[in-house]
Amino acid sequence: MTLRGRARLAIATILTLMMVVAVPSTVAVADNPESRDKHQLTVMTQNLYLGSSLDPAIAATSANQFVAAVAQIYGTAVVTNFPKRAEALADTIASKEPDLIGLQEVTRWIAQPTEAGPRPRSYDFLAILSAELVKRGLDYRVEAVSENANIGPVPLVAPVFGCTTVASAPGCVVTLQDRDVILVNNATPHLQVLASRAGHYAAQEVLELPTGAAVSFARGWAYVDGRFEGKKFRFVNTHLEMQRFAATQEAQAQELLVGPARAAAAVIAVGDFNSAADPAEESTTTYETLTAAWFRDAWQRVNPDDPGVTCCQTSTLTNTSSRLRTRIDLVLTHGPVRAKAAAVVGASPISGWIPPFWSSDHAGVVATLRLH
Repeated sequence: MTLRGRARLAIATILTLMMVVAVPSTVAVADNPESRDKHQLTVMTQNLYLGSSLDPAIAATSANQFVAAVAQIYGTAVVTNFPKRAEALADTIASKEPDLIGLQEVTRWIAQPTEAGPRPRSYDFLAILSAELVKRGLDYRVEAVSENANIGPVPLVAPVFGCTTVASAPGCVVTLQDRDVILVNNATPHLQVLASRAGHYAAQEVLELPTGAAVSFARGWAYVDGRFEGKKFRFVNTHLEMQRFAATQEAQAQELLVGPARAAAAVIAVGDFNSAADPAEESTTTYETLTAAWFRDAWQRVNPDDPGVTCCQTSTLTNTSSRLRTRIDLVLTHGPVRAKAAAVVGASPISGWIPPFWSSDHAGVVATLRLH
């Protein structure tokens, strides 16, 4: 073979090797989700459940009854074991990997001794859940927070924690703080947050306690304005007042419609709206108001024949069969956005023989949306 022929053969060999090496590289890039448009946005709403019903305190008619109710509520919150429930909630999030999450009742229980000896437990639901997400290799950041109720400190008479002194000279006190939180998935490609904001409704239910103090649940909202694959959207998270205070809840719904829900882009609103989307024994006009002219119900659009119930298990989470019977946890949309799928999550019991048997008293909803 001549020198020129050997050169041609060498060049051909090099080109062949370059092609062989390049093919796997091209395939690998195509299979990388961060290298292609995701096209669809997955959102989730979940009420974490503060851990106990507040009804005993609301119903108290004397200072002694109120102090006893506080001990009962705090004790139930400890027994319903949010650290265990957070593991199940994090498993659900890991299985769905939503891009945006709206959480309600993201509670802080702050229990403090006022003297040496007692060791009552405190719980920060956001910190506990965040740690569980990290354990599963997930990367979510807190993007917006609505700081709602801040009740306390109030006397905590709980002998099991050594807090046995009388209410007039309490050895322990406890504070209940409530938040609504928006989490954003840092792993989602082409998702940007442009701004965030939180606030409170003007309409609030104020309760007079037997101790003479007035407290409010201070219901609020939070939203993020973002861009996904070049398309702008607003993601709103809220928790409206309980249905027993119908007038206040319905006023909050009106405020939502003329405030946070108004944007010159696609709007996605999630939360615990406390108003049944399905026929129920008791309900309010809130759902009808929200969906009459502004919002579309993502669940109803894709699952019209499925009740999709999300509420509620017993307050102690000790029921072994589900008590979900109505749908009040919603994903609502407005503008250039279309629901493609929606599923109820957290409606199956937690494994194990010791309660709590449920990750929350509410099931959550995960919806897949397409921005136009």
